[in-house]
Amino acid sequence: MSFPQEAGYQEASQSTTILVLGILGLLCCGPLGIVAWVMGNNEIQAIDAGRRDPANRGTANAGRIVGIVATVFLAISVVWAILFFSGAITIPDFDNFDFNQ
Repeated sequence: MSFPQEAGYQEASQSTTILVLGILGLLCCGPLGIVAWVMGNNEIQAIDAGRRDPANRGTANAGRIVGIVATVFLAISVVWAILFFSGAITIPDFDNFDFNQ
């Protein structure tokens, strides 16, 4: 099944897909943010090379930025999890804490 391409451009735009992946990466599945970031960079390079419609540059850039934010949140979460499970970050046990000291 093939989809009609816009006149004058060699490739169809993936900017909407990039934005959706970035949002999904931000909301529920962090690794999709990395995919959106990489695809966004590729889309912008293709727009600059004239292979894709420049009208979709804003959507591609927005998806790329959301992908970057999702990737940063993923990295912070991974660092926090490593520190938490290694014992560097502890949550005090208030059931056994003596407040009279």
